[in-house]
Amino acid sequence: MSVTDAANASRTRRVRAPSRGRRLTQALVPYAYLSPTLILLMVLMVIPIVMVVGYSLMDAVITARESHFIGLGNYVEILTSSKFRTALANTFWFVAISVVAHMLLGLGFAMLLNSESVSAVTRTVFRTLFVLPWLLTVAIIAILWRLLLNPNGVVNAILSGLGVVSGQHEWLADPDIALAAVTFINIWSGYPFFMISILAGLQGIPKDLYEAAEVDGAGPIRRFWSITLPQLRPIIISMALLDVIWTSQQFALIWMTTGGGPLDRTEVLSTFTYKLAFSEYDFSGASASAVIVLILSMILAFFYVRSQQVRE
Repeated sequence: MSVTDAANASRTRRVRAPSRGRRLTQALVPYAYLSPTLILLMVLMVIPIVMVVGYSLMDAVITARESHFIGLGNYVEILTSSKFRTALANTFWFVAISVVAHMLLGLGFAMLLNSESVSAVTRTVFRTLFVLPWLLTVAIIAILWRLLLNPNGVVNAILSGLGVVSGQHEWLADPDIALAAVTFINIWSGYPFFMISILAGLQGIPKDLYEAAEVDGAGPIRRFWSITLPQLRPIIISMALLDVIWTSQQFALIWMTTGGGPLDRTEVLSTFTYKLAFSEYDFSGASASAVIVLILSMILAFFYVRSQQVRE
C-alpha cells in the first residue's frame, strides 16, 4: 500500500468514527428530554420532602424565630401520643373495611355484568348505574351524602318509614356510627374502580377453559374457584395494594363530611397531620407525622412494585 493510500484510509477512519464530543452529546440527549420532568420532580417532590424531614428534626419551626435541632424528639412525641394511636387505629379500620368491600362488590358486579344470562340492554343500563359514583368528584360525593344523611334527609325518611330508626338520626355526628358512615360513603364511591378492572380481567379469560371444565363436570362454584379466581389473582392483588395506598391517604372525603369528629372517632392519619399543622400550628410535629405516613406509603409502594414485577 502506498503512502497516499494509507493516508486516505486513516482519514476515512477518522471521518467514520464519531468524535468524543459527539458521543457525549448523543449520550446526553435522553437526559435532555427527561430534564423538564426531572426538574418538576425535584422542585415539587424532592425538595419539599427534604424540607419536611428537616423540619421534623427541629423544634418550633416557622412559628418561632429560632429553631433548634432535637433529633427524634418529635417522632417520640407523635408515636406516644394517644391521638396518633387513635388516628392509626381508625385508619387501619377504615382502610381494611373499604378495601375488602371494594373487592367483593367490584367482583360481584363485574361477574354480573359479564354474565351471558343478562341481556345486552340490561348490562348497558347496569354498567352506567354502577359506574356513576366513580364519575363524581369527592366534593360532590361529600355534599351529596351529607344531604342524604341529614336528620331531615332521605335516609332517615326511608328508615323511619321501615321502622328501622325512630326520629331524626344524626349519622355523621353520632360517635358510635360516624366512622362506619364515612367508611360506607368511601365504599360507595370507590367500588366502580375495582368493578371496571375486574370486568376487563373477566373478559380476558379464555372461554375454552370454562368449556373444558364444564365437559369435565365442574359446576359453577368449582369453575369460579379453579378458573376465575386464579386468572384474576394478579389483578386483584395489584388493585388491592393500590386501593390500600389511596384509601390510607384519604383526606378530602373525611374532612368534608365529619372533619375528623365527633370526638376524634373519624380521625385518620391525614386529618391528624393536617390539624397538627393548621389548627395547633405544631409544624414540627406535623412534619414528623407526615414523614411517618410517607414511610408507611413507601412500604406499601414497595410491595406494589414487587407484585407488578412478579406479575410480569
